[in-house]
Amino acid sequence: MWGVVILFAIWWFIPGLLPGSSVLWKISWPKTNFDKSSVDRSEIISGGPRKDGIPSIDKPTFKPVGEVELAPMVPVISVQINGDARAYPLGILMSHEIVNDRIGGKKVTVTYCPLCNAAIVFDAKVGDRELEFGTTGNLRNSDLVMYDRQTESWWQQFLGEAIIGEYTGTRLKMLPSRIEAFAKFKKRFPNGQVLNPDRAFGGYGSNPYVGYDSSRYPFLYKGDLPKDMRATARIVVVGNEAWTLDVLKKHRKITRGDLVISWEPGQNSALDTRTIAKGKDVGNVIVQRKTADGLKDEVHDVTFAFVFKAFKPEGVVHKSWPPKSGTGS
Repeated sequence: MWGVVILFAIWWFIPGLLPGSSVLWKISWPKTNFDKSSVDRSEIISGGPRKDGIPSIDKPTFKPVGEVELAPMVPVISVQINGDARAYPLGILMSHEIVNDRIGGKKVTVTYCPLCNAAIVFDAKVGDRELEFGTTGNLRNSDLVMYDRQTESWWQQFLGEAIIGEYTGTRLKMLPSRIEAFAKFKKRFPNGQVLNPDRAFGGYGSNPYVGYDSSRYPFLYKGDLPKDMRATARIVVVGNEAWTLDVLKKHRKITRGDLVISWEPGQNSALDTRTIAKGKDVGNVIVQRKTADGLKDEVHDVTFAFVFKAFKPEGVVHKSWPPKSGTGS
């Protein structure tokens, strides 16, 4: 008994010291069905904070884009559903990682994992049930592990897949979104809405991971690293294919079948300097598909090379274009 108490006290007062423990997990997560799992649980480690230690935004408020003062190049996650356009500044998501919202009548979850630079928007409905998500405080392959508050199943953010609990094996539907400069969102959606900061929390607009997107080694990552590029090199991921940002910047536009990927300058990195508005220019990526009704935004992610290797080891990364015959690059 006292052994459990001591372990729990160490975990509570010194978060991140101990790896994931079945005993401690069951104490903190009494609703989670740990008998159902699709991954080796030793791969899941503490990121430091405890359950909901990084607080999700569950009742977001917004301001009209014309009333918001943001530097023109700061990055926002932009989403438009049924004519309802909203922007979520990464300067806010850096501190919260998850926003539970409703856009155009659809229940959604907007997520950002700074350690992976993965910004993904999910349809938060599974079957007839609308889910709300929070942070577990845990990581797998340096990526955010979320949980739903209905069943307390654990979900891998990069894949949108439940890996522990009742929903194990279930995948959330990803919705088209962009990371774009605030000025571009404002121009595209002059009647759009922008997430209003929760001033009670504070610290917005700053980056706690100074120089992270130039580092050679990801934080809290134990997996294999790419051998032919920096681990934190940006790549554009569409399904099981990816293009390096360098090759996209060189060509400005890449077409593969009905897929069109384009790049233009004018967006600060959120993971460079302490103040995001002073970050280096990494540019804006747009991924669309040709349809009978014109170009439509396609689900994609602008993430780091090590993330793609970890979660899609059989995927292809294009480092040149067009690809050489018989190769993936």
